[in-house]
Amino acid sequence: MTTPAKLKLTIYQGATFRKRLTWSAGTPAVPVDLTGCEARMQVRAEVESADVLLSLTDANGGIVLGGATGVIDLYVSDEDTGAIDWDGGVWDLEIVHPGGEVTRLAQGSVSVSPEVTRV
Repeated sequence: MTTPAKLKLTIYQGATFRKRLTWSAGTPAVPVDLTGCEARMQVRAEVESADVLLSLTDANGGIVLGGATGVIDLYVSDEDTGAIDWDGGVWDLEIVHPGGEVTRLAQGSVSVSPEVTRV
């Protein structure tokens, strides 16, 4: 069982959001092969909230998995961050393995820094 990493994310409204995570395990640390895996991440105001504020997946282009390198790239376009109308919440990131097993890799809080410069 993997204990999820606890991370605080900040999204800068109106700017492109990119965050790179690398999953490695063992001693010495070796990248976990993500070949054939899928990934999903959701942001909600609170854990119990029914509404999803932001959804990133490998299918919608919000997450790119790096195969044998263990790299997980998160991405939200500047247009999408500019449309954010909430100021924070909670999130988690799950990896779905080819056999169907799910690993919660990371979780935490997310805050939005409001944009001052607007066109």
